[in-house]
Amino acid sequence: MDTVINDDCIKAMEEMEEKSVDLVFADPPYNLQLGEALLRPDNSNVSGVYEEWDNFDSMEAYDEYTKAWMFAARRLLKDDGALWVIGSYHNIFRVGRILQDMGFWILNDIIWNKVNPMPNFKGTRFTNAHETLIWASKNHNSKYTFNYEAMKALNEDTQMRSDWHIPLCTGKERLKDKNGGKLHSTQKPEALLYRVIMASTKVGDVILDPFFGTGTTGVIAKKLGRHFIGIEKDAGYVKASVERINQVKPVKNKLCLEYACKKKLPRVPFGNVVERGLLAPGDVLYDASRKHCAVVRSDGTLKSEKAEGSIHQVGAAAENAPACNGWAYWYYENADKELVCIDELRGILRAEMES
Repeated sequence: MDTVINDDCIKAMEEMEEKSVDLVFADPPYNLQLGEALLRPDNSNVSGVYEEWDNFDSMEAYDEYTKAWMFAARRLLKDDGALWVIGSYHNIFRVGRILQDMGFWILNDIIWNKVNPMPNFKGTRFTNAHETLIWASKNHNSKYTFNYEAMKALNEDTQMRSDWHIPLCTGKERLKDKNGGKLHSTQKPEALLYRVIMASTKVGDVILDPFFGTGTTGVIAKKLGRHFIGIEKDAGYVKASVERINQVKPVKNKLCLEYACKKKLPRVPFGNVVERGLLAPGDVLYDASRKHCAVVRSDGTLKSEKAEGSIHQVGAAAENAPACNGWAYWYYENADKELVCIDELRGILRAEMES
């Protein structure tokens, strides 16, 4: 773990232990098929992707390559593991079909909206301002990791959406070659990998990146207390990625790596409150203003002038609302004629379950 393997990814993965990684993040060749050089209006060259690793003789050849690396990666995933794969319109639809045919279960497709995209200089198409990430579990029954509360906290306590607005990798983050140009044509921004790894792994998990490039996955894994295995065929990229990762200082205080996690509380039906005698048939429940009331029945349902049914249904009917959290809505009178929320009774039963 925490090493970069300088080899062909399929060959290297075939030599690794089965079911040994928690997550695969794959940034495979896009098969862009650019052909002739891209020019700006002033006839200067646009730095595109012309490397040999992105060129395939045909769509069929690309499909076979995709099947080979994906099969090898699937073998390494634990049963509850997951895969992320990123691509553009050139390849992502073919990749998506192949992973579904292979038995992966798609959880989300994420749109990475580039806030600073490269313009379409020819003016013949829309500006290509996004890429697509597919997040898939190993199979339909996998108990994959999703740190929902952490992602919500990362998004200022708002549920995170599937469209991510993140700029391209630029400035000091972009690795340069000896001539000052881009070292790698498709280096991904650290913010993108931060979100992927935070969302779908736990501290100590092992992340495999079979197309490691300049090592963004390894950098973020080290920052967040995860382990990584990188595979990269180009020795120059390997050298650059190792140097880059060695500059990352791991977090010393492990408590800083903890993240928001809402504890899943045991479910308590309102009928349990009645059968345990915390409330009795015939007791009256009120809303907080005493404007509405309902009678408790022996089967744990309520009856009011407007409706009968569960604590939620009768509460919704009282407020003419489509839904209602009955546990928060209804109150009972204690011995001092004070109103007490019925959720306190649920808390009593939950405490007994956990003791």
